[in-house]
Amino acid sequence: MPQHFDAVVIGTGQGGSPLAARLATSGRKTAVIERGAFGGTCVNVGCTPTKSYVASARVAHVARHAAAYGVQVAGEVSVDLAQVKARKDRIIGESRSGVEKWLRGTENLTVFQGHARFTGAHALSISGPDGQIVDELEASEIFINTGTRAVVPPLDGLERIRYYTNSTLLELTDLPEHLAIVGGSYIALEFAQIFRRFGSRVTVIVRGERVLAREDADFALAVQKVLAREGIEFRFGAQPQHVEPLDGERVRIAFGGDEPAVDASHLLFATGRKPNTDDLGLDHAGLAVNGHGMIPVDGELRTRVPGIWAIGDVNGRGAFTHTSYDDYQIVAANLFDGGQRSADTRIMAYAVFVDPPLARVGLSEAEVRASGRAALIATMPMSRVGRARERGETDGFMKVLADAQTKQILGAAILGIEGDEAIHTFIDIMTAGAPYPTLQYAMHIHPTISELVPTLLDRLAPLK
Repeated sequence: MPQHFDAVVIGTGQGGSPLAARLATSGRKTAVIERGAFGGTCVNVGCTPTKSYVASARVAHVARHAAAYGVQVAGEVSVDLAQVKARKDRIIGESRSGVEKWLRGTENLTVFQGHARFTGAHALSISGPDGQIVDELEASEIFINTGTRAVVPPLDGLERIRYYTNSTLLELTDLPEHLAIVGGSYIALEFAQIFRRFGSRVTVIVRGERVLAREDADFALAVQKVLAREGIEFRFGAQPQHVEPLDGERVRIAFGGDEPAVDASHLLFATGRKPNTDDLGLDHAGLAVNGHGMIPVDGELRTRVPGIWAIGDVNGRGAFTHTSYDDYQIVAANLFDGGQRSADTRIMAYAVFVDPPLARVGLSEAEVRASGRAALIATMPMSRVGRARERGETDGFMKVLADAQTKQILGAAILGIEGDEAIHTFIDIMTAGAPYPTLQYAMHIHPTISELVPTLLDRLAPLK
């Protein structure tokens, strides 16, 4: 007979884990199902490991430029990738075990390990590694938090070569001699800078004519300039046609026509992600996915089937750890606290963790122009920021856009040192719904990056 629960959470990512604990402490008999490592993408192959690599790469970069600060570093700076990986693994292990210990220690919460599939709208089976069903559950409330995985394009010759995704590249212990990266977005650029700073030769292969195609061109080109200055090579307008093995484990990426091939020791695909929805038995629950494999939800993150929610990357409402956690907060507020929160009113914000980081909230300049509304705009180079000059890191600039009538901030972006922290001044004021003079007249601490935000707002002028 199936085991009955009040609520079941599928997946222990950044939304699923706290939701499972909150459901259990609310008095619901709750189950959480995890088929892989506890903590989801962020802890295991996303934010935590990559940002530990970013930190190691920055230390190497700063050490190589120590003389500019009057600090002498004897000998050549080199990176031991095995030690970098070991540090990363320790950090992951602490986070992963922390999540598992938390969930297993939560009263009224039962942890199952295995692959969950719907057998009905409110029924699930759990299978082990051999595919055999080991448990069956029933619940009136089911929450899907199964995340996404890397996409590898179906290139001719792929089965004959060794290639990597963001997760498998993190398992290397020997530094690539030449890393080729297919893709020009966030993951691609973060890995490009990491491994270039580690000491690898890096070539980024971009289908379009610039990196970060979704960002305003001025920010994208500024990021590209920083990376190129560090020695990263770019191939634009290049679409790989097939791949083939060379001597040893080297690989050739060919483009067809007269476009010269790229020969590399390692090949990374950073070409997007797809949701883990194709093996959940969604049809048995009466659920369907959209053209991208996402599960459609309303503002409260409910699916079209009563009693089933989808949170995190799998619902298409945001592909970030913080949006997944915010999904949890929305569901929790509405279920337990009498709230009326909705993802429909969420202001999107994110960062690209290259160095310096690019952080953005709200609308881009291109989106504001497309809207046709009367708007104000201001920009300021990071070279005007005292803290940036003192740190010797003046790359980048700030930009803000505001509605000319309501004085509401429409969007802002910062490319520059600590921009991923300073952007929160804009996030908070936009979330509060306050007009820009509230921030413009605030007294900020000197010397900081954020202290130039009021000065930036002083520069607002009509967008032409």
